Amino acid sequence: MIFKDYYKILNLESSKITPQELKIAYREAAKKYHPDININDQFAEERFKDINEAYRVLSNSTSKRKYDRIWNNNVGKKKKYEESQRKNGSKFSEFFTMFFGNIVGEEEQTDNKVKKKIPIRGENVETEINMSIEETYYGTEKKISLRTLKGKMKTFVVKVPAGIRNQEKIRLIGQGKAGINGGKNGDLFIKVNIQNSKRFRLEGIDLYTDLRLTPWEAALGTRATIDTIDDTASVYVPKGIESGEKVRIQGKGYKDGKGGRGDLIAEVKIIVPKELTSEEEKLYKELEQISNFNPRKRAN
Repeated sequence: MIFKDYYKILNLESSKITPQELKIAYREAAKKYHPDININDQFAEERFKDINEAYRVLSNSTSKRKYDRIWNNNVGKKKKYEESQRKNGSKFSEFFTMFFGNIVGEEEQTDNKVKKKIPIRGENVETEINMSIEETYYGTEKKISLRTLKGKMKTFVVKVPAGIRNQEKIRLIGQGKAGINGGKNGDLFIKVNIQNSKRFRLEGIDLYTDLRLTPWEAALGTRATIDTIDDTASVYVPKGIESGEKVRIQGKGYKDGKGGRGDLIAEVKIIVPKELTSEEEKLYKELEQISNFNPRKRAN
């Protein structure tokens, strides 16, 4: 009698396993060696029979205890594992039948040679789309087209919820690869990449934008109106502000997913006019004459 290591067949290192661990190992092995997937592998069908046989024994508490005694005696002494030989048309191996007898229904012992097909869930598919900050802030519908395994293009309408976070995934149930033997289809996961726009850039839930000021606004201070993503806001600019400094406007940033919002952070950029009127040029020259300010002078 040739001993069959059912744990090795299911890629399990020990007999101390939970029913859930056994079920996961069985599904992975069945999926990997299913004859419908391994069409060019002449041994796939034999492996698949062994996998089903191993699961039937180990998933039954009575037969598992009986098998474990034999397994400990053989594997514990590190005896060489060999594949058993089956007679053509036999549903179970000689080893299985001798030690465990008929633990399945009589209908599975018939000689009709009909192979039971195990449902296998299809694989998930992942893709990604690029969207603007404005699109994700308000939410929208997006059409994407993907090429199927048969080479045909399939179009999906994706509902992007308002306030979705950067690199968050949208799940379309059942739109992945088709299942095998009646198994459920996999799912389609779409990762959303939020792209910065000309007006805003996103960091976490805060939005960043530019606050453009004239030299005299920066020197004298002012109250400026700035565009937010969904409105306008009035901000106080203190006198003497410099380029690179930031003004924070609370609650005008991106949605936080909890009904609140981040902040809008306006970075100051002082813009000098490229062309001056004669009057403006005159005033600048007068300022040059009367001002003692020297930005290049090092502080003591």
